[in-house]
Amino acid sequence: MGNDLPKIIINCGDPSGIGLDLIVFLAEKPFNASITILANKESLVQRAGLHGKKLAFQENVSLHKGDGRLYVKNIHYENDVIPGLPNKHNSKAQMQMIDHAVKECMAMNYDALVTLPISKEILSDSNNKFTGHTEYIAKLSNIKNQEVMMLVHNKLRVALATTHIPLSDVPKTITREKLEKIILTLHNDLKTKFKVLSPRITVTGLNPHAGENGEFGNEELTVLIPIINKLNEQGCNLVGPIPADTAFTPGHIKKTDAFLAMFHDQGLAPFKALSFGKGVNITLGLPFIRTSVDHGTAFDIVGSKEIDPSSFYEAIFTAIELST
Repeated sequence: MGNDLPKIIINCGDPSGIGLDLIVFLAEKPFNASITILANKESLVQRAGLHGKKLAFQENVSLHKGDGRLYVKNIHYENDVIPGLPNKHNSKAQMQMIDHAVKECMAMNYDALVTLPISKEILSDSNNKFTGHTEYIAKLSNIKNQEVMMLVHNKLRVALATTHIPLSDVPKTITREKLEKIILTLHNDLKTKFKVLSPRITVTGLNPHAGENGEFGNEELTVLIPIINKLNEQGCNLVGPIPADTAFTPGHIKKTDAFLAMFHDQGLAPFKALSFGKGVNITLGLPFIRTSVDHGTAFDIVGSKEIDPSSFYEAIFTAIELST
């Protein structure tokens, strides 16, 4: 393995979901990287059988040639993995898998982490609510509440000011301090990771019509506009706040390096309408590269011909691109 070959680690996600199916497909797709998979070998072989395919496992990691072979670090689950039927008893192993991958990336043993879908419901219990990969990985990386979730498809980039929280909590969560940190993380990562010299960031309003001068809410006047003005004076290139209902039109997209939406569905509904199945989820602000697919576990189509690996392949391509 050459020293210049990007080293990617892939977490299979919930083994009852389509993560294992996607890894089966990956065995036949070449990538210019060394790829390490975290998954259960026996379950992978069984899933390959549902697709009429056979897998072979490599003893050592090397260039991923797409010749039907995978380098897999075997994961043990408490209960048998049943396709399409998630099992809470297997949640501990899933969490340990994430912990291991992040620890390895923090130790710089890998250049990037690619994650496949997990079930927040399966990984949550009465004492501990699992809000998502993004937040959990940020916590493990010691940057809790500083991470930024961004979805990417070609030149369309949509970042979020808030992620997996109730809509009722959004206004009080978007403080001046938090918004400033998010914008600076987005600005800096666009420059360093995406090589955008002077990133033009379009910020959406929180309220309908971006508040219309306080007519429909005052967060734009008290939080968004002061921070946008402050950061523009410091050299950022921010536009907004503009009404979210007209932000994602061709004219704005053409002139924007990244959008910053105020809450999850405000940004992801238009993003997925424009690019579903092709997008990549990237966590900004981490000390390493982390990408993921733009979809969920899809328990209902496990083992079927309906599965589209496009987003998974794009997540790997993006991880390699950002690592080099």
